[in-house]
Amino acid sequence: MVLRSLQLAHFRCFESLRLGLEPGITLFHGNNAQGKTSILEAACSLLRLQSPRTSNLADCIRFSEKAFAVGGRLEGPSDSELRLQYRESGRRLLVDGEAQKGGANYLRHSALVVWMANDDLSLVRGGGEGRRRFLDFMASQLFPGYREALKAYEKALRSRNHLLKRDASPKWAQIDAYSRLLHDYGQVLSSCRRVLVESLQPRASDAQSRISGTGESLTLNYESASGPGDDLLALLESRREEELRKRQTAAGPHRDDLLLTINGMPAAKFASEGQQRTVALALKLGQATLFLETRQEAPVILIDDVFGELDPGRRNALMANWPVASQKLITTTHLDWLDDRFGDAARLRVEGATVS
Repeated sequence: MVLRSLQLAHFRCFESLRLGLEPGITLFHGNNAQGKTSILEAACSLLRLQSPRTSNLADCIRFSEKAFAVGGRLEGPSDSELRLQYRESGRRLLVDGEAQKGGANYLRHSALVVWMANDDLSLVRGGGEGRRRFLDFMASQLFPGYREALKAYEKALRSRNHLLKRDASPKWAQIDAYSRLLHDYGQVLSSCRRVLVESLQPRASDAQSRISGTGESLTLNYESASGPGDDLLALLESRREEELRKRQTAAGPHRDDLLLTINGMPAAKFASEGQQRTVALALKLGQATLFLETRQEAPVILIDDVFGELDPGRRNALMANWPVASQKLITTTHLDWLDDRFGDAARLRVEGATVS
């Protein structure tokens, strides 16, 4: 699938913007804080109904405005015109001008997306929340029902935590009703994440070896926080005293993690910065390969300020290993790293929320 046009209204710093896009590589260049990243964020929000920069789309509404709209035309096996209208009170989703009842119906007409950014290093160095978001972003594109199960789980978790904090003596009968919901929806999340990590492992490991050129061994292990057999209901029952003390849900998929090791050693502690950057690239290239091989569809790749930060070896390895058929939208602050391989790339300058 190829995103051939993009329109923004009251999105981030943009009052309005209309862009035509090419199937191959498009470079958005300019100084920082001019709107480059917001263009990629708008594309991701349109195609996946979520932002890679915030968990709340309300943050994308332009200052002093009450809503934003993003639209675009997709070309592929079946062309479609997508539009997302968002305000804090709700959203409206349209495909070819026809309103959709829910996100699942809308996303059936959309494209797969891989987001790459300079801060992907936090996937290796940072806490588990970033790695869970990485898994959720992939799983919601691969497994029908995952996105709905995740939202239902998060809603039940908020309600359960509220009950744990509300009363001096928690009402366990009410709390246990939400425990059952967490167990049911959590099993969907855990099983999908486990399958996802097993599928991603060989592809990310292969990318790590090819990028590093040293035969480094990257291993991915899914760490479930739902107990043996993903029996979250039993685990929560056994940790009731801890929950009474901390007043928060002590276990479940919201505490899962993805353990990354290089040559058998935890990458966060023992890998060099260069190795860690390679791991981050390998995870995203593994994701792109997984999408291509399992869905027979080249994803749209959104690359935010990565190339200027990579050494020539990793830059060359990234270009050699991304799916050739994928559309690539790339932001950069400077162009001095360009070579002949970008001769056919469209170049758009972004300055003061205008594109030329």
